Amino acid sequence: MSAAIDEATAIAADGHRWTLQAQVPDRPRARLLWLPALGVAARHYLPLAAALAAHGIATHLHEWRGNGSSSLRPSATHDWGYRELLTLDLPASIAALPADGAPLLLGGHSLGGQLACCFAGQHPDAIAGLRLVATGTPYWRSFPTPRSWLLPPVYRFLPWLARRRGVLHGRRLGFGGTEARGLIADWARVGLTNRYAAAGLERDLEAGMARVRAPACGVVLAADWLAPHSSLQALLDKLPQAPSRIVRLDAADLQAPADHFGWMKQPAAVAAALADGSVRQGSTGTD
Repeated sequence: MSAAIDEATAIAADGHRWTLQAQVPDRPRARLLWLPALGVAARHYLPLAAALAAHGIATHLHEWRGNGSSSLRPSATHDWGYRELLTLDLPASIAALPADGAPLLLGGHSLGGQLACCFAGQHPDAIAGLRLVATGTPYWRSFPTPRSWLLPPVYRFLPWLARRRGVLHGRRLGFGGTEARGLIADWARVGLTNRYAAAGLERDLEAGMARVRAPACGVVLAADWLAPHSSLQALLDKLPQAPSRIVRLDAADLQAPADHFGWMKQPAAVAAALADGSVRQGSTGTD
C-alpha cells in the first residue's frame, strides 16, 4: 500500500501555528493523531508514520507548542502548561485532519500518551481508540523501588529550577528540550500526587478519564526505565471502563534497543502492535 507525505497548517485560537506532517495511505482504514514525547519534534516520528501507513493507518504528527515547527518558544515572558496543550492545540490539530470518515485514533509517546488519555476523557465521543507507546503516569509510587525513592526530589527540583530560570533548559539536564515552566509544573504535580490536572483549567481530568470507553492498546519496551510496565498499568487504571491490552517488546522484537527512544528508528514492530490494536471488550493483559 503506497503512502504520500502530506502537510497541513494548524492554527490555535490564540494564533499559535504549526505544521502537521503525515503519512497517508491510498485508502486509510483509520486516522491517528500522534502526540510526541516531551521535547521531541514531530519530524522524528516520520518513520513510525510511514510504518503505520503501510498498515493502512493515516498518521498525522502533532507538534507540541514550543517544539519543531511551532511558531512559539518558551521564555520568561511566554509560558504555558497542560491547559493550552489540551484546550487550544489539540483541538486545532484535530480540526486540521482530513474529514474522510475514517475512525479517529489518538496516541502518543511518553507525555504524548498521557495527554492523549487526558484529551480522550474530555472528548470521549470523538476518539475511537487509544494507542500508547513507552508511556505511563509519572507518579513516583508507580515505579519500582529503589528508583522510585529518587523521584519526589526530582519533581520538586525541576519546577523550582524552571521558575528560577524562566524555562527549564532540559537538554542540559538530559531531560526534554527547552520547556515552559508551567508545563513542567503540571507534569511534576502528577508525579507527586497521581492526579492529572491543568493549572487554570476547572475541568476534572481524572473524572474524564474514568468515563473513557475507547479501547486502549499500550506498548511497553523491555529496557525502558522511564516508562516501565507498572507505570503504564497505573495510567490504564485511570481508564477503568476502557478495555485495554499491553504488548511487551524487547530488543529482539525491535532489532533495536528496547528503551524509551531506541524504537523510534526501527518502529516496524511497534507499528505492527499499534495497527493490530485488538482489544476484546472487558479484556486486560500483556502479550
